[in-house]
Amino acid sequence: MTPSDVRAAAAELVQLHARFAPVFGRKEVQAHSRVYLQGLLSAPGRKSAEPIALAFGQAGGDEPRHCRVIALQRFLSSAPWDHEAVQKEIQRTFAERLVPANTDWPIGTVGVIDASTFVKKGRESVGVKRQYCGRLGKVENCQAGVFLTGVTPAGAALLEHQLYLPREWAQDSPRRDKVHVPQEVRFQTQPQIAADLLRRTRQAGLVHFDWIVADEGFGRYGQFLDELEDMGQRYLLEVPSDTTVWTEGEVPAYGGRGRRPRRSRRNAVRAVRSVAECWPASAWQNYQIRDGAQGPLVFEFAALRVHGMRHRKEGPALWLVLRRSLGPKVETKYYVSNAPADTSLETLALVSGCRCRVEEYFEQAKSYLGMAQYEARAWSSWHHHMSLVALAHLYVTLTRMGLKKKRRTEPGSGVAVAPHCVADGKPNPGNRHENHPVLPESQRHSQALT
Repeated sequence: MTPSDVRAAAAELVQLHARFAPVFGRKEVQAHSRVYLQGLLSAPGRKSAEPIALAFGQAGGDEPRHCRVIALQRFLSSAPWDHEAVQKEIQRTFAERLVPANTDWPIGTVGVIDASTFVKKGRESVGVKRQYCGRLGKVENCQAGVFLTGVTPAGAALLEHQLYLPREWAQDSPRRDKVHVPQEVRFQTQPQIAADLLRRTRQAGLVHFDWIVADEGFGRYGQFLDELEDMGQRYLLEVPSDTTVWTEGEVPAYGGRGRRPRRSRRNAVRAVRSVAECWPASAWQNYQIRDGAQGPLVFEFAALRVHGMRHRKEGPALWLVLRRSLGPKVETKYYVSNAPADTSLETLALVSGCRCRVEEYFEQAKSYLGMAQYEARAWSSWHHHMSLVALAHLYVTLTRMGLKKKRRTEPGSGVAVAPHCVADGKPNPGNRHENHPVLPESQRHSQALT
């Protein structure tokens, strides 16, 4: 980054915080929010409340250092600011700054639902238990959250989130009271939480999703699909290979090269993997779904109109979409979508490529912005931390977008912004920790989707 780029990035931080400051309430709480935001962006080493307070907190008079730490911890745990107010302002900013970039993008605004886990020791942190940890690929002591991310060509932003509260926690009043779980919070499965996140975002009226996408952890649940359909929400959800559908008519819907598609047995209930096995080579078409670090990402796609099998009976008409990787090791993914019958295969292919954007969000937020480095135990502090991480990530996205716009006509200019490059409105190139090295240009942050 040039000195002018650093000044522009610092100005963006000041302006963004000024926009969000009123949602934090009192001036001292606003000041704590800026300290925490600066720490997430710039603190070397671990980005938890204590090192952030010691590095960026402003001591008053003869106030001991530990008082700064306690004040910032209280800002996370007990200060009466509403993380939902922060999320609504993020949604508003997303709609104003990132959604307009959709004008030349055929699939509109995409909402990506995903869950993420956070390894924690002990049993005192809210919602912690031994459960499957995706980051480690095994059962481990951890917390889990459900996240709704908005995706546009200009970037992604975390729009809603909620901690998953396991059943044993939901039914244990003493444990709930100790970590201040609100009385209205009851046990919900992760798909139920996801539906609520989408419902809350729709009710806020700031962001409209043209599509919702999610992995098979959500797509396998018929009740979740029912809820999306009841909302009138278009979706493309990954499903397991043993998902059954009711096939009718010709296979496949998208055949090529003038050949007659083979027919399947009418009104046959079959697993989606067996449906795919009978498709001829002419059924598959190649599409580039996005640019990758090593070049364009291209997959083979095919699609067929089917009826879903839901709640042990025939369900609504759907698209069955298959995505197959190229190369010697073939991996096939299966999706269902309630998109209209005239939806093109290219559109379905492009939508399928959006789910990786939430994975990129988690990677960036956990690697650079301290998403998993919190030390808060209460319900409110977990949600406060996640909203502040979402705000820090939004700042990085907007800054990167501004630099891309500025340098669009400058050949050979790098536009990636390392989140740890600015502190307190000043250049801070020395704030680099050995566990968070600056990546090569091709690996920094997400690139455009098309």
